[in-house]
Amino acid sequence: MGRPTMEDVAARAGVSRALVSLVMRGSPKVSEQRRTAVLKAAEELGYSPHAMARSLASRTSTVLGVMVSDLHNPFFAEVVDGVDAAARAEGFDLIINTGGRSAARERGALTSLLSFRPAGLVLLGPVVSASAIGAAAEQVPVTLVSRSSRLSTVDTVNDDGEVGSLLAVDHLVALGHRRIVHLDGGGGSQSALRRRGYELAMRRHGLSAEVVPSEYTDAAGAKSVREFLSSRNGNPLPTAIVAANDYNAIGAVSALEEAGLRVPEDVSVIGYDNSALASLRHVSLTTVDQPRIEMGRLAAEALLERVRHGRTSPVRHLLHPALVIRSTTGSPPGGS
Repeated sequence: MGRPTMEDVAARAGVSRALVSLVMRGSPKVSEQRRTAVLKAAEELGYSPHAMARSLASRTSTVLGVMVSDLHNPFFAEVVDGVDAAARAEGFDLIINTGGRSAARERGALTSLLSFRPAGLVLLGPVVSASAIGAAAEQVPVTLVSRSSRLSTVDTVNDDGEVGSLLAVDHLVALGHRRIVHLDGGGGSQSALRRRGYELAMRRHGLSAEVVPSEYTDAAGAKSVREFLSSRNGNPLPTAIVAANDYNAIGAVSALEEAGLRVPEDVSVIGYDNSALASLRHVSLTTVDQPRIEMGRLAAEALLERVRHGRTSPVRHLLHPALVIRSTTGSPPGGS
């Protein structure tokens, strides 16, 4: 047999196809007796997922939508783990999509998620406009992770990116570094805070700040370092790099090694996130830790507080980052 159709459900329930359609759309025009008969037939035939049938039966969605900024970045996968654990504990399932770090694509991704009529949305590192987020929050509760918001209808979960960059620079200065550059996160979420923390730390230590344009990807990190190295024109190289995130840092390390430079003997590198990649033995990246799973858990719990209990005041979780020292940082060459 092929996949069951709406006609199959109608035949099993002894009703018309039109009535099945009304039930699947959650129409209030259907009696509870017929709604129950249709949903029972649909579940017996495997016509729709159990979660959807349950949601339609209760007229309350048990699905949360999750939009991930970048599917390639393992940081977001770990945050989703936290969201999923908290959601499942409360009987909710997840629908996940991505905007691919593009504001235009994210608007489409939001529309797609809302078409599933979720109970709420968790947006991870979104770059879409505040107005688009606000429009979504007018329809369902919304929680942002790694993105700030002033909207009272939106909850947020962030680490203190400014403090994180301060920790990174302080560590390098304690090792003896003075020529420290920052690979910027471009338009990525929280990149402005990380850049500000770097610049503030450099000023506190009486050092000159130098921000190199980049993005939150390994390709961007490698490209930025290659261009940076080729444009020095005899000027001294930096002895340390504070990268926008782990993914960016790994690209930077690759480009440094391609140029014949050793990490950390010639150039130290620090990432940000403490993603699963950073802890791999052959990577062993010094990085700033964000509690990824906890951030996901807090995001789901904040969302479900609005869904289940009708909370209307905003929640702003701000978590303190921590430095994790591994193998990519050391003293500068020659103690310079």
